[in-house]
Amino acid sequence: MEGRIIGLDYGSRTVGVAISDPLGITAQAVETIWRRDENKLRQTLARIEEIIKSEGVCRIVLGYPKNMNNTLGERAQKTGAFADALKRRTGLEVVLWDERMSTRAASRPLMEGGVRREHRKSYVDQLAAVYILQGYLDYLKMHP
Repeated sequence: MEGRIIGLDYGSRTVGVAISDPLGITAQAVETIWRRDENKLRQTLARIEEIIKSEGVCRIVLGYPKNMNNTLGERAQKTGAFADALKRRTGLEVVLWDERMSTRAASRPLMEGGVRREHRKSYVDQLAAVYILQGYLDYLKMHP
């Protein structure tokens, strides 16, 4: 691998960020990027670009929110537009990765760990990004 991989969980007000270790084996949470308005992406894209440059990222994995019946809804369309913006801004490959159940999977350990509901949102997007990226890294191990 020629660099790290960044994993993103794109939501209407937040983007959860995770990054792989240099060997591409594990994903670690980095941060949650917050924005006031869903359509105001300039600062969000700038922050992602900063992380990409500082961490030597070579590829972006973006959670793709398919419906449970495998159809694409409005959120998937917005995610596709965000992927296009990321490609234009960074010049990197953007892999759309099926994220069904990632937020639910990320929420479970927080609830079981007793994290209060009002504090969960701070962590759930980062953990969802970790689940998305780890799924992709595991896939790469099985399909080199």
